[in-house]
Amino acid sequence: MTVAAKISDTVSRRALLTGGLAGGFLLAFHLPVRALPPAVNEPVQPPDVTDGKFAPNAFIRIDDAGHTTLVMPQVEMGQGVYTAVAMILAEELDADLAQVTLEPAPPNDKLYGNPTFGIQVTGNSNSIRAFWKPLRNAGASARAMLVQAAAQQWQVEPASCTTSKGEVTHTESGRKLSYGALATAASSQSPPKDVALKDPKDFVFIGKPLKRFDTPDKVNGKAVYGIDAILPGMKFATLAACPVFGGKVGTVDDTAAKKVPGVQQIVVLDDLVAVVGDHMWAAKKGLDALVVTWNEGANARISSKDIWEDIRAASEKDGVVARSDGDIAKGLATGDKVEASYELPFLAHATMEPLNCTVHFKQDSCELWTGTQIISRVQSEAAKAAGLPVEKVIANNHLLGGGFGRRLEPDMVVAAVRIAKHVDGPVKVVWTREEDIQHDIYRPVYRDTIAATLSDGKIVGWKYRITGSAVIARWLPPAFQKGIDIDAVDSAVDIPYDIPNLHVEYVRSEPPAVPTGFWRGVGPNNNVFAIECFMDELARKAGKDPVAFRRDMLGKNPRLKAALDLVAEKSNWGQPLPARVGRGVCVQPSFGSFIATVVEAEVDEQGEVHLRRVTSAVDTGIAVNPDTIMAQLEGGLIFGLTAALYGEITIDKGRVQQSNFNNYRMLRIDQAPKIEVHVIKSGEAPGGIGETGVTASSPALRNAIYAATGVALRRLPIDRSLIAGKKA
Repeated sequence: MTVAAKISDTVSRRALLTGGLAGGFLLAFHLPVRALPPAVNEPVQPPDVTDGKFAPNAFIRIDDAGHTTLVMPQVEMGQGVYTAVAMILAEELDADLAQVTLEPAPPNDKLYGNPTFGIQVTGNSNSIRAFWKPLRNAGASARAMLVQAAAQQWQVEPASCTTSKGEVTHTESGRKLSYGALATAASSQSPPKDVALKDPKDFVFIGKPLKRFDTPDKVNGKAVYGIDAILPGMKFATLAACPVFGGKVGTVDDTAAKKVPGVQQIVVLDDLVAVVGDHMWAAKKGLDALVVTWNEGANARISSKDIWEDIRAASEKDGVVARSDGDIAKGLATGDKVEASYELPFLAHATMEPLNCTVHFKQDSCELWTGTQIISRVQSEAAKAAGLPVEKVIANNHLLGGGFGRRLEPDMVVAAVRIAKHVDGPVKVVWTREEDIQHDIYRPVYRDTIAATLSDGKIVGWKYRITGSAVIARWLPPAFQKGIDIDAVDSAVDIPYDIPNLHVEYVRSEPPAVPTGFWRGVGPNNNVFAIECFMDELARKAGKDPVAFRRDMLGKNPRLKAALDLVAEKSNWGQPLPARVGRGVCVQPSFGSFIATVVEAEVDEQGEVHLRRVTSAVDTGIAVNPDTIMAQLEGGLIFGLTAALYGEITIDKGRVQQSNFNNYRMLRIDQAPKIEVHVIKSGEAPGGIGETGVTASSPALRNAIYAATGVALRRLPIDRSLIAGKKA
């Protein structure tokens, strides 16, 4: 741990309310929604709130046995959020962490909407950021009410009582009462209007590298993901959609498929065919035996070449101004001008748990079991597909075997419901890996063009244009204002460097037919790549060391400068390296965190890249669980390095050409570098971490290759033919 930045004791307050709960104490805490711009197979029900005037969107329950339950609106998809959230709650509540359990919240935007987006969603690396203060206030208020109940019973002053591990203790007499014994009495207490939160120096849980709650059950096989849901009499189905975007089913010959043992039914819809069987193998073999012709439609002519021609043409046009400081015309007329363009391809998510959804459709109701980042949207879209009112659809959420933004979409659930309407009884619909990769909602292609001028070793003018999809316009229309996609320009409009004349534009360019969506750090992993690669080119033009060049322009960003200084020290920046080996650096503020990363890599004569070492220094504010932070960064760095080395979805004749891990490669364990993560101790509010490593590794790797070969690559994935035989 490295100490940098002082502890801040400034906190905000949230309104809290108590309500009755038979045999216990219920605390509902209100999560204010920011206004946007002009159990396994059993559904979890929200706690009963007696005051109809107040509709909280998360709840704490304490029962007579002293068990504390948080109904949790955020989902666990490997990021460790359930453990971190429980730690935050237990910290201010002074609960026994072993007695804290979390239940996944049922779909309800009003009760469980994420404060940032106003809907029930897990994404944007904001689970801890969004719920840090509300959870602390809720826990502290609950603790105060329990103390008040104990003090009344003992007829002492509340100030004479202390709390620890789920008990209230009267300091002078040594009397103790457990939270369970006080639960009913606490329900009659009025919530305090203002309650003191702990000074971080008094934290018991927060800041400790505690073991994750979900690890034991994941190891022993008890953990239940969406794909694990099993119902009595359940059938299995798998499907094939038209391989061409937007195509429809033509003819289906199911003669051979019906002869496959275990095949029960063939479901033919307008755009897909599903085979239902006694088990997954029967369904898959039956699908393989189908003879299907497709009406491919106009999109059968679309290719990657066409898409890139379109986006390159669009990038030559003026965009909507997202930010403009100083006089850009004057800035670009001062000093030496440098121009460059950077391109990033379509990417698939390829989550380890394939897409799946189990549905039991009846004429007057529908129940589903899945793993999703958007449970309330899944419920509403399932209701539309089922032709039922929303209240007739029960949506059960489970652990997610990877999200990465893919499970921010309801398409797999909608398809499963459409299939289930033709099946008697429950059916589990599972996508094969091939179907998953070839019918994804892809990370958009982006093209970024930059023009900058240098004077006295610093940037004087900076004109930056982003061209690509507007995912926000489709996914959250109220947030798409004045032609600006807030995700597409993320990390571009808040560039950390001191640049007096700065101009950022956005050009919306939608690829024909190809569906685009969020992919782990969408906007930042696009913009950070372009910005940080260009910074290295500018440093070389200025004749300066890349770290020193950046450092000289971080005067207004001390947290990022501290991370840069630390990573330079820990990575041995500046020390000699063998021929064809280079170090590359990347710094960025992303998702409320400040991270600097150095990648050390070797490029052999054939252009193959060998990862030697990755070092990251991060200031993510108060580290709730440092172990989780390091794990998330390690995983994110590998995720980004994989994309940089191999990630690309290409289109030919309207079809995705990649199909599985043989041609959509993943970084293998023997290729993974040594990774060091240094967490800077900070007193600032927590930042996001799940996507931060992804955005950092690609530009740092490219800059390492630049240092090793002298070749300034400007497109991902890395083209080995351009660096074969090259050395700096």
